[in-house]
Amino acid sequence: MKAQATLTLLVLGLAVGLSACGRKGPLDTPYEAAVEARREAERNNQPVPPEPQKPVEDRPFILDRLL
Repeated sequence: MKAQATLTLLVLGLAVGLSACGRKGPLDTPYEAAVEARREAERNNQPVPPEPQKPVEDRPFILDRLL
């Protein structure tokens, strides 16, 4: 009984601790991150990374509606 209560508290503590991880707001795509890194390098007079390529248009998949 005591082991079960300890395990429950441990799982609850992990869930609460991990739920606060991350950044609030929308996620950045790799393209957006590369563009932002390029802008920041220009602002700071650092070597500029190569120009990122635009991503290919996303094609819908039949299971997308389920998500």
